[in-house]
Amino acid sequence: MPLAAGDNRTVIDPLERWRQYGEKPDYAGLLTYGGAPYTQDPAELAGFDVAIVGAPTDDLVSDRPGARFGPRAIRAASCPPGPHLESKVDAFEELKIVDFGDAAVLPADAVRSHAAIEQLVGQVCDAGLLPIVLGGDHSIAEPDVRAVAARCGPVGLVHFDTHTDTGREVFGVELSHGTPMFRLVEDGKVVPARYVQIGLRGYWPGESEFAWQRDQGITSFFMHDVRELGIEAVVERTIEVVRDGPVYLTVDVDVLDPAFAPGTGTPEPGGMTSGDLLWACREVARRLEVVGAEVVEVIPTAVGSADVTALVADRIAREILNGLALHRR
Repeated sequence: MPLAAGDNRTVIDPLERWRQYGEKPDYAGLLTYGGAPYTQDPAELAGFDVAIVGAPTDDLVSDRPGARFGPRAIRAASCPPGPHLESKVDAFEELKIVDFGDAAVLPADAVRSHAAIEQLVGQVCDAGLLPIVLGGDHSIAEPDVRAVAARCGPVGLVHFDTHTDTGREVFGVELSHGTPMFRLVEDGKVVPARYVQIGLRGYWPGESEFAWQRDQGITSFFMHDVRELGIEAVVERTIEVVRDGPVYLTVDVDVLDPAFAPGTGTPEPGGMTSGDLLWACREVARRLEVVGAEVVEVIPTAVGSADVTALVADRIAREILNGLALHRR
């Protein structure tokens, strides 16, 4: 008699057939993040430290679609385990990492998709693991942070982005990739005095949004601040603002100059370099009490491709993992 769906769930090791050789070619085997073990069963999360979660939805973008293909592309672009040449840490050696698959998103139903994402991230938190979510458009920050804050209380927020995403609405719509941070602050999930934005530039939002941010006590570093102060000083000031306590790290790849990440929904020239962003992500994860993280707004050139934007998104996630491993030391 065939097994019913879900009755044969277990942890799958994508490296098993290559174990005797010590490593697996990137192009072969089951597609998981960095070749991490894979499971869809919350009961199998016990004993792991970090869970990779996919949130493949982009129904709430205001410009270019395609970020729904981001999680698959980031997994395809992920490099194999090994020590980082600069930090000398191998996150896959020091952290037990599992790929928990994708949330059960539904096309054209953002509300149910967000509920599925919040449920999956919540299962990760309930099992005692730290979630790293691969997006997806930036609206997924709302269910991600809600799930984390429901378990550890209101969080600080370190937010790399071209835009503040603190609009009350975008094109008259309240649920959007341009509104999650406003909604999270207003709902008490993010502590505004511990909320720092880095990399802002371009032509949105306007004065009303910035006036609201000033009233809330949110700290903003624009790209001219990054250029004039240097990324090291900006990160140091960020750590001083966020201080002790749980913090969520969110990275919109459009914080990068389009030369480094052309595949994104709202590219804006004049952004950060990938070198600065990778170092900053590792440093934030190393020095602060990060309880969750996400990388969003990756639009690969084709499904499953390892294009330049997916590649830098993978390295962002990897530097967060490296920082977490260093923090644990």
